[in-house]
Amino acid sequence: MAGRPAFFEELESLFASLASPGIRPGLDRISRLLGMVGNPQNDFPAIHIVGTNGKGSTAAFSESILRESGYRTALYTSPHLESPQERLTFRGEPVSLGKWVEAAETIRDAMIADPVLRNDPPTFFELVTAAAFLLCSGSGTEIAVVEAGLGGRLDATNLLGRVVLTLAASISMDHMDFLGDTLEKIALEKFAVARKNVPFIFSGNPPSLSGLFRQTAFDAGSLPRIVTEKISLSDINATAEGTSFTFSSPEKRLSVHSALHGLYQVDNCALALSGMLAISGLFPRITDESIRRGIASAAWPGRFEILRADPPLVLDGGHNPDGIRRLAESLTAIYGEKRVTIVYACMKDKDYPECISLLRKAGARLVCTTVPGSERAASPETLAETAETKGWIPSSVKAVSDPLDAVRFSESFNEGTVCCGSLYFIGFLRKVLMNNREEFSF
Repeated sequence: MAGRPAFFEELESLFASLASPGIRPGLDRISRLLGMVGNPQNDFPAIHIVGTNGKGSTAAFSESILRESGYRTALYTSPHLESPQERLTFRGEPVSLGKWVEAAETIRDAMIADPVLRNDPPTFFELVTAAAFLLCSGSGTEIAVVEAGLGGRLDATNLLGRVVLTLAASISMDHMDFLGDTLEKIALEKFAVARKNVPFIFSGNPPSLSGLFRQTAFDAGSLPRIVTEKISLSDINATAEGTSFTFSSPEKRLSVHSALHGLYQVDNCALALSGMLAISGLFPRITDESIRRGIASAAWPGRFEILRADPPLVLDGGHNPDGIRRLAESLTAIYGEKRVTIVYACMKDKDYPECISLLRKAGARLVCTTVPGSERAASPETLAETAETKGWIPSSVKAVSDPLDAVRFSESFNEGTVCCGSLYFIGFLRKVLMNNREEFSF
C-alpha cells in the first residue's frame, strides 16, 4: 500500500484512520468483518480472561506457563504500555511489523469491499482484535490467551470460537458509563462470557459476587469454580525480590515464586494456576515443573514494577480505587511503615478523589502531574486541589506539569518514589525514565 507503515506508531495511525471513533459496544461490526476475512477466531483454542483489575497479569501468568510447557502460544492484551507491538506476542516474542501490516491490509480491503462496513466502520479496538485473530490463525497457534478489552458480553474478544477456559479476575467499579452503575451490573457484563461445558473460574474477589457468578455460570451451562472457595493460599511472602506462596487445592499442593511484586499478584497467579490445572487434561504437557517455571519467568511491566530497590522507585498502573487500595496494601507489605512520595496522574473520567484519599495511607507527600498531550488527563492543579479536600496537608501536595520534573522533585527527598494513577501515565513515564536511567541510578 502507498505509505505503508514503517513504525508501529504509524500502524496505530492506520488502524485509527480506518476506525469509527470512540468506544461503541456491540458485536455486529466485528462479527461482519471477521466473516469477510474467513472467521479466523475459530481456528485456534483460546483462554478468555475478563475482570476489572488483574486480568492482564493473569493472562501473562497463563501464557508463560503454557509456553514453558512447550506449547506454541499467543498472548493478546490491551491497552499497550509503551508500544502497540506489545498487544500480541507469539511464544513470548512480539509479532513483526510486517505481519501486522499484512493483516491490516487484509482488513482494509475487506472494509473497502463491503458497503455496510464502509458506512459503519468497526472501532479501533475491534480492528486490532480482528487483525490479532488473523495473525493467530496463520501462526500455528496451539493456544491463545486473550484478555477482554472492556466488559465481556459485547467485547470484540467474545467472538472467540474455540474457548477452552474462561477466567474472571477481580471485579470492581470502573467504566460505569458503559458497563453499569452498580457492581452487580458490571459483573453481569463480564460473567456473560460463560460458555456451555467450558470451565469458568472466578477469583472470588469480591466475595459478594459469588452467588451471581454461580447463577450466571449455571444458566450458561459452564463448569464453574471460585478460587477462594476451593483453594487455600499459605506461606505468602511479598518482598522487593518478588512474591512467593503455597497453593493448595483438593488435587494439588504447589509452592511457587514470582518475580512480579505486590500482594495482588498472589490472587492473579492463583487464578491462572487454577485455570492451568483445569485444562491440564486437554494440554497434558502442563506439569508441576512447567507451572513453577512459567510463574517464575512471567513478566508484566508497569504493575508494581520496582525499577530501583533502595530507595524504592516503583511504577504501578493502578487507576481505580480497588487498584490503588491494593497498591497501598502491597507497599505496606513490602516496605512496612516507610512513607514514600507519590507521583500521581490520572484520567479525568476516573474516580480520582477516592484514589487520592486512599493514597494517604501510603504517601508522605503527593506530587500531582499529567500525561502530556492527553485531553483525557486531569490537570495537576485539579488533582492537587482535590487532595487538599481529601485530607492531605497542603504543604505536602505539589502540582508539577512535567512528569519528569515531578519525579525529580519527588526524588529530591531521597525517601522513595511511587508513580501511579493511570496505565497511560505509566506507559509514558516508563519510556522517559528508561531514557534517563543514569540520572535515577537504576
